[in-house]
Amino acid sequence: EGVEIQAENQTLASITFQNYFRLYGKLSGMTGTADTEAYEFQEIYGLETVIIPPNRPSRRDDQLDRVYKTTREKYEAAIADIRECHERGQPVLVGTTSIENSEIIDGLLNQVGLPHQVLNAKQHAREADIVAQAGRPGMVTIATNMAGRGTDIVLGGNVEKAVTALEADESLTPEQRAAKVEELRAQWKIDHEKVTALGGLRIIATERHESRRIDNQLRGRSGRQGDPGSSRFYLSLDDQLMRIFAGDRVKAIMDKLKMPDGEAIEAGIVTRSIESAQRKVEARNFDIRKQLLEYDDVANDQRKVIYQQRNEILDAPELATLIAAMRDDCMSDLVRQYVPAESVEEQWDLPSLEKALASDWQVPMALQQEVAGAEAITDDEILEKVQQAARESFETKVALVGNENFAPFQRAVLLQSFDTNWRDHLSALDYLRQGIHLRGYAQKQPKQEYKREAFEMFRQLIDQVKNEVTRVMLTVQVQSNAELDQATHAMEERGEKVSNVTYSSPTETGEVEVVVDAETAKAAQQAMPGVRVGRNDPCPCGSGKKYKQCHGKLS
Repeated sequence: EGVEIQAENQTLASITFQNYFRLYGKLSGMTGTADTEAYEFQEIYGLETVIIPPNRPSRRDDQLDRVYKTTREKYEAAIADIRECHERGQPVLVGTTSIENSEIIDGLLNQVGLPHQVLNAKQHAREADIVAQAGRPGMVTIATNMAGRGTDIVLGGNVEKAVTALEADESLTPEQRAAKVEELRAQWKIDHEKVTALGGLRIIATERHESRRIDNQLRGRSGRQGDPGSSRFYLSLDDQLMRIFAGDRVKAIMDKLKMPDGEAIEAGIVTRSIESAQRKVEARNFDIRKQLLEYDDVANDQRKVIYQQRNEILDAPELATLIAAMRDDCMSDLVRQYVPAESVEEQWDLPSLEKALASDWQVPMALQQEVAGAEAITDDEILEKVQQAARESFETKVALVGNENFAPFQRAVLLQSFDTNWRDHLSALDYLRQGIHLRGYAQKQPKQEYKREAFEMFRQLIDQVKNEVTRVMLTVQVQSNAELDQATHAMEERGEKVSNVTYSSPTETGEVEVVVDAETAKAAQQAMPGVRVGRNDPCPCGSGKKYKQCHGKLS
């Protein structure tokens, strides 16, 4: 198909909302719909939910749900209720669970010729104006769950917004402005009394949400501050919530009552059955969140260790002690592969140990000669000799450039090693998490298996960091300033131009890129006339990079 294959995305850092919130020393919050989630707040955060009584007693009439057999019947009944409210001048707020449903209601109202406004978070610029006028007599407003949140719908309309616009009108004299403001307030008082007499804001919902909290938020837009109001949900057996949880039970009731088409069932037992279905969904969603948190708690403990270690590296005045501890651990692990603890000389593999030290760690040693020349030597003494040789090799490199120059390099290597391996560890944890549930078929507990394997992977991560950092410290090629000056002088005598190659600061992925100027690039391309440089060959500029990663980018 000619589709370009792209690299897989890699997670640099991750944390769940719950563990992120737990980082704070104190947690608190305030919302009008926390009671239905009180158990989760207590279980996850250890927070108690306290209900504060309303400032004024609620006068809202929350009517029983009306359940129809089909979606078509439900929408017809809802449209009829909207038309009746509009004709008598009562403002209506129609609640939907999605933008798609709001557009269906929009189309049906257009068909019957009812004027209305749509508030579905797609018209950001007009939302404030639509909400401000949603309480005017006869106004019909369609809203999704998220639209218009946090705003009081004032019965009779929001007069303050109109007053503010008038006061900003410079074409009016102060007397004219005061007269118009008085006129606006008088008209608002008439509209407010009219809407209040008609029963306040009417809430008509076309579907139950999975969460009772969202339904309560919709109902709560009516009857605020002691105003009158009413609400009703129009449902059908085809709704997702009804179909999954409560459809069969309600359908059995309808069939038993032999209800004709277009007739709704309206009873407390049905409303309670629907709320019971919502509780089941809420419990299921809570279990999903809790299970996700339990898995993330494993990574969270490891995350704390890594970030604490990283902060210590950043803040530490010197890192010699940490580097020495890592080096000694690595040498100990290496020696014990060839010279087991508390073993006799016949069990030792000194030739392989010498080869590994020289080739992998650049620490040449004549261990066989030392052992042969000694009367008696133990495995601990061999370990001590290897650690001493590694320490001397490292200190020689530091002495060449000075500790003040070598310290920033140590810090950079440590940080890059931790960051790179932590990224790989997060990816490995994701892969482990995706398939760990299959352990259940082997009669094993997936969570316990995940904890066990995640711990082992983290131990390997720490060992990998130690090995990487120690290997870099022991194998890095260090040249003194005098040697660099001598090499530069020799190149100039041969008529060769010294490449002006610099390195960028570490990128987001932790890598360092070569940065060259145009003059250097041109010189590098002309350095070997007639000879083609391979993409994977060393760049002729002397940067040490492959040609494709250096001047090859410019050709």
